[in-house]
Amino acid sequence: MKVRRLTALAATITMTGALMLTGASGASAAGSGPSAHWPGRPATGTRSLAAVLGADGPGFDRNWSDYDIVDNAVRAVLTAKPTSPVKVLADGTTPLTAFLPTDYAFRRLATDLTGRHYASERAVFEAVASLGIDTVEAVLLYHVVPGATIDYRTALRSDDTRLTTASGGTITVAVRSGSLLKLVDADPDDANPSVVRPNINKGNQQIAHGISQVLRPVNL
Repeated sequence: MKVRRLTALAATITMTGALMLTGASGASAAGSGPSAHWPGRPATGTRSLAAVLGADGPGFDRNWSDYDIVDNAVRAVLTAKPTSPVKVLADGTTPLTAFLPTDYAFRRLATDLTGRHYASERAVFEAVASLGIDTVEAVLLYHVVPGATIDYRTALRSDDTRLTTASGGTITVAVRSGSLLKLVDADPDDANPSVVRPNINKGNQQIAHGISQVLRPVNL
């Protein structure tokens, strides 16, 4: 049932994502938070997040704390759908902020969706890929905030800010104890992910933060 709900949302999200990224030049923050315009010195570097993710090649390893699964998910989507909105991750001149689930985060998601335990990153990736390329694309787009380069320090000053993602859905910044950043997604029943590695690719127009769980664009 959880897989069905996630898959059913995919077509709507990816269609919305194409429209969202057409106008991604402005900051995509909305709602009740204190910082709809991100202050500070503009980032000028143009190294893309796709280049950062792909720096160690397309394979898998035994380090569950890195980002091999999200890297291979991006590759799979762009191989199947070269014009997918996900291609923005390969354009370092387009400002955005991405939240990157660790490989372990994807293992948690795969286990939750299927009830199975996965011993290797490759097995987790195959389980995620089996959801269908449109679903993988939709989940990736929910992790991208177009038009805004949000470093960790700025995010910590932005408690309760609602961010509009490339899918058209929203996530909310939640600051705990002044230094812990959580993200509130569309699933109220599951634990919210925390940022476990901030400021990946800092100094460039595309920045990322590693997170402990996959953001869920629907209540599973």
